[in-house]
Amino acid sequence: MPFRARWAACILAAFTLTGCAADELMVKRQTEAEAKIEHLIQTGKVNEQRVNELSGQLQGQEEKTGEALAQVRQLQAAIQEIRITQENLKARVALLVQQTATPKIEVVNPEPAAKGKDSGPPSEYVKAFGLYSANNFRPAIEAFEAFLKASPQSDYAANAMYWIGECHYSLSNFATARATFQKVLDTYPKSPKFPDALLKLGYTLSALKEKEKANAVFERLIKSYPGNPAAAKARERLTAN
Repeated sequence: MPFRARWAACILAAFTLTGCAADELMVKRQTEAEAKIEHLIQTGKVNEQRVNELSGQLQGQEEKTGEALAQVRQLQAAIQEIRITQENLKARVALLVQQTATPKIEVVNPEPAAKGKDSGPPSEYVKAFGLYSANNFRPAIEAFEAFLKASPQSDYAANAMYWIGECHYSLSNFATARATFQKVLDTYPKSPKFPDALLKLGYTLSALKEKEKANAVFERLIKSYPGNPAAAKARERLTAN
């Protein structure tokens, strides 16, 4: 075979082998690409399934949250109804207190009847005490002050002043209560309310964190009125302190 013919045959064979190798490489890469695509498709399906599961869980939580909110609203409505009922009951009790007979005035010591009078406390005084008994402390203060202004020489003036102090004490106006109880002691030293005023002055000083002054008042009460019920309460407070 001539040289040129052999050379041409070799070149043709080389091209043929090169083409086959290129085809194999293309097939391999295509197979790898298809495998990757298939993997991505499967991964997408798994993620989609997971998303669906999470969506279902989220919907379930939203339903539970809605149910909880509905229960909270029902409880709030029930609490509001209870509050309204309580307010109505308080109003009815206050009205009954005002409509009933004259209440007992003293908390610690019995109140002696006014000399020369058998009709009992004045109606203005009874009305003011009725407000105090119904826990209407601010209106009670105004009523007692009006009574004192109209009847400063009344046998019940010391009592009215004392109950003004009690109202302020109940409202936690301790500084004003202290001044009021002290005024009872200074203005009405011979009043039957004197021991009670001493006792409540001691309580007020304790509330104001003035322990030493409070104990001194309690000791004064015990020494001056040893058999009085107020003294017994003073001893209890000293023992507790």
